[in-house]
Amino acid sequence: MKKTEKRKVVLIGTGMVGMSYAYAILNQNLCDELVLIDINKKKAEGEAMDLNHGVAFSGGNMEIYAGEYSDCRDADLIVLTAGLPQKERQSRLDLLKENRKIFESILHSVLQSGFCGIFLVATNPVDIMTRIVYEISGFSPEKVIGTGTALDTARLRYLLGEKFMIDPRNMHAYVMGEHGDSEFVPWSQAMMATKPIFDLCEETKGCHFQELLELEEEVRMAAYKIIEAKKATYYGIGMAMARITKAIFGNEYSVLTVSAYLQGEYGESGIYIGIPCVVNRMGIQRIVELPLGGEEKQRLHSSCEMLENTYQEI
Repeated sequence: MKKTEKRKVVLIGTGMVGMSYAYAILNQNLCDELVLIDINKKKAEGEAMDLNHGVAFSGGNMEIYAGEYSDCRDADLIVLTAGLPQKERQSRLDLLKENRKIFESILHSVLQSGFCGIFLVATNPVDIMTRIVYEISGFSPEKVIGTGTALDTARLRYLLGEKFMIDPRNMHAYVMGEHGDSEFVPWSQAMMATKPIFDLCEETKGCHFQELLELEEEVRMAAYKIIEAKKATYYGIGMAMARITKAIFGNEYSVLTVSAYLQGEYGESGIYIGIPCVVNRMGIQRIVELPLGGEEKQRLHSSCEMLENTYQEI
């Protein structure tokens, strides 16, 4: 990464997701200054101390400390992982009302500091929580980003790579929609290198479209399975957040499936949802509109409609 200026991140929430992210960005040397804020200040101090003891083994000299909301003033990026965790058999949307109250308090303090950088939201239900940040902050939509379906897309590519014995980085497929039960895969846009997934299926003995649908369901249920087994998910989302951070600070213009604010794209408006976007130093540089098929457009519309209906209930 070309370093052009000091990169300051404030992480609000030092639970397992937040600290998985902090550990990832320390190992990848993605910022110069990392501030940890938590309602439990002593925990934030302990986490900062633990991370600092590993700085000598990292590739940089990151400054890490437990801070206050006043430290947000000159931050480039505020990462929000605060909130109650998803419990076993609890949908992400069930978390909404409780986590909204938490965010209202946090954002009041952040905005008082004079912060004017980029928000990255990971707290679930992430699409709605990102919209709450956008509406309370009054920031332009390109500066308020949710993790969206970035992790779901990574899960999909991993499973496709495993099935077809291809490096997942060469499987170009996306999960779109809500980060949750109504997400879907637009299979018409899925490719291995430049070969459509349907052509690859035809060449592969015993591969049928039903198997792709089963992979899609496996992606959709992954979080529930992990939570059932170990009570929470955090490594994968921490790495996804680090990837988005890298795209922002590196001014990469990378295409990532983040939660973005639709303003007419795909025929939808006024909603945050996971879609392919170009991410750079300004946040979301633009939304990428894929040529979806009729059924795929309907599935995206249904996902948007579900999120809008839920949002109107609060």
